[in-house]
This record gives sequence, structure tokens and C-alpha cells, in this order.
Amino acid sequence: MTKPAMVLIAGFGDDASMYAPLAHTPLADAFELVPMDLPGFGAPALYGVTSLEALADAVAVRAAAVKATVIVAHSVASIIASLAARKPGSPISTIVSLEGNITADDAYFSGTAADYESPESFREAFLDRLAGMAETDPIIARYRDRVVKADPLALWQLGCDARRFSDIHVPGELLQEAAHVCYFYNPENCPDSTVTWLESARFERSLLPGASHWPTIDQPELLAARMLDALE
Repeated sequence: MTKPAMVLIAGFGDDASMYAPLAHTPLADAFELVPMDLPGFGAPALYGVTSLEALADAVAVRAAAVKATVIVAHSVASIIASLAARKPGSPISTIVSLEGNITADDAYFSGTAADYESPESFREAFLDRLAGMAETDPIIARYRDRVVKADPLALWQLGCDARRFSDIHVPGELLQEAAHVCYFYNPENCPDSTVTWLESARFERSLLPGASHWPTIDQPELLAARMLDALE
């Protein structure tokens, strides 16, 4: 029997390698895991502007190609998944959001791009910021290594668009209107505004105590088990 496909997309500046640990969990026995590098972030950058909508187009095409009704999206990629689910012909009906953006405060990495006038100035400042954090956190060190490889223009354009989008919309509202949602998070990683918003959210929520912002890296077995329970 053919396993259903599950597309996996990473958050700001990251690539699909963040999902590699899930390949060794029971989730891979139940689903055909399809990690997707987004354009500019592991895959060749777009010719045009790297925006949330443009990346959502790419994700919707990929989901349709593999007939995936379920998409797993990390951080700002949760907005991309929400937009992709709304695209004509998109098969996406379920979004598994890993600490996806809910309020404007969640753009604490991506949104800072709008404070810089050029891709180069943002990249330098962002990498410096991550370097300080990485000294005591190997998970951040891994993340920084991926940001180093990201296309600088795509990184800056996506960050600026995430800020703009969050100034206009409430990402959590878009998420819960786009599809069936299973949201996984550790409240300790989230801004107070996001934790408060989630208390009245109209979708399934599952706590991951002690997990980092990248639970696929430090708690893949727990995350996989919780995902399977939610998707049943």
C-alpha cells in the first residue's frame, strides 16, 4: 500500500535538512516524507522577488505533484503553508505547524530584515547575532550554518515581506482559516502575545515541554509520536 505524502518546509533562512531526524522515526513508516528546499534556501533562488506568496506558489506546485494533503511548516513557513493551501488546485488540507508565526511578535528573526537597507547589511548583522547565540547553543550553530548558505537577497526580501505581512494580517487567523491545523509548541519559546492568542485558537494544540524552536532536531521521537496521534 502506498504511503501518503507529507511535504516538509523549513522556516526563515533554513533548509529541509532540519527534518532529517524524522526519517528515523515511526512518522516515516506512516508517511512518505518529502522534504522541500525553498527557492533561495537550499534550492535555486527565484528570478523575481522572494515573497511569501511566491514561495507559496512553489509549495502548492510541489504538493500537487506528490499529491500531498499534509504539509509540515516551521516558523515563518507556517504563513507560506497557509497561503499555499489557498492556491487554486492545491491539495493541502492539513497544516502541521511547528511554532509557526501567530502574531507579529513571532517574526523576531525574519522581521528584523526590514530594519536594514540592503541584503548585505542585514546578512552581516544577522549572522553576527546568531554567532553570539551559537557559542552556547549547538542547535543555533546548526541554524547559522544554514543561514550562511542562504541566498542573501532572498533572505532579505523574505524577511521584509514577513514584517510587512504581519503588520497587515494576524498570521494565526490566516492559519486557522486555511486548513485543518495541528500546532506544536513549547510556550517557553514563544512571545507572550502568541501564548495568549493560542489560548483561544480554534485548532488542535500540542505542547512539547523542553523542546527548542527546532523540535525536529532535539525531540524528533516525541514530535513524531505527537504528530501521528494528531493526524489520526
